[in-house]
Amino acid sequence: MPSIQTCSGHAVDFLRALPKAFENRVPPQCEHHIHIEGSLEPAMLFKLVEKHGVTLDPAMYSTIEALEERYRNFANLDDFLAYFNKAMDVLIDESDFAALSYAYLERVAGDGLKHAEIFFDPQAHTGRGIALDVVVNGLKKGLKKGQTAFGITSELIMCFVKHLPVSSALDAVREMQPFVESGDVIGLGADSSEVNNPPSKFAEIYSLARELSFPNLTMHSGEEGPADWVRQTVFDLGVNRVDHGFHAADDLELLDELARRDTFLTLCPLSNVRLQVTPEGVHQSPIPLLLGKGVKFSINSDDPAYFGGYILDNYVAVQAAFGFDKATWRRICQNGIDGSWCSAERKQELFDELASVMEAWEGKTI
Repeated sequence: MPSIQTCSGHAVDFLRALPKAFENRVPPQCEHHIHIEGSLEPAMLFKLVEKHGVTLDPAMYSTIEALEERYRNFANLDDFLAYFNKAMDVLIDESDFAALSYAYLERVAGDGLKHAEIFFDPQAHTGRGIALDVVVNGLKKGLKKGQTAFGITSELIMCFVKHLPVSSALDAVREMQPFVESGDVIGLGADSSEVNNPPSKFAEIYSLARELSFPNLTMHSGEEGPADWVRQTVFDLGVNRVDHGFHAADDLELLDELARRDTFLTLCPLSNVRLQVTPEGVHQSPIPLLLGKGVKFSINSDDPAYFGGYILDNYVAVQAAFGFDKATWRRICQNGIDGSWCSAERKQELFDELASVMEAWEGKTI
């Protein structure tokens, strides 16, 4: 991957000061596209291997340094998923999940994140014999501890995985209902491989989620799949948040319609580079085009332990690529807050914080 140029120290300070939110919270910065399993750093992975006596393929998992180097050289999405899916074998008891979610918040607290909406993959855990309440309760404990320590609010969104049968996803959605009713999980998403998995394949799953009163719906679409798959996601499935949505930019008429519908995209610039969506660098991202078309989006880290950057790293990379002014960043952050799935009260807090940041930076250059 080409090296990512840095931007000025003033710009980094400004970007850190902007209120940020987690994967289904909207920023000033808010993060809406973060897979908690994708924040499993190699050091924690090997620590949990030792704790549980787990055996991983030595050809894939030899040393921390070798693993970090491998993460810098993914060929595509499926190459990454081979590592992502196997690494989860070390997450076994409630304390593992709590440690994972807390470590994420601890890491991004220094980036200035204020709110996070976080994906997790229940099938990846229940399919290997881990009880669902172990997963959810562990994650919630870590997030609650992190909110107390760092003031970062967060929500959980379950994702079903596209590479497993639809019947498995239907079961997973049904099993999640009690956690939706309790408010521990606020939405449904869909991730994993796009190859041979058009959105229309999963219409029954989203219908069931609506029947079971999942309050929010999203879907990974248009990362490797074509613009038409984003169209299917929004028009046919009625899902108005699209995770990635990168290739929507290939269809200018579609972008006009997404803007009209107030569709919200959760972009992942450094992820796109690592997975060869933008192999030459972040400057290939359609972010300026989306701004010009009025399509709302947030900037996110996706799987930061694998893709070389947490939330601030992604903001810095975007600034290095495009050199946006403060007004543009304010607009990005305002759209992020507005697109979040947090309460109106929390949104207002974030809007107020953004206004304070902009006032403090009045007359200063980045």
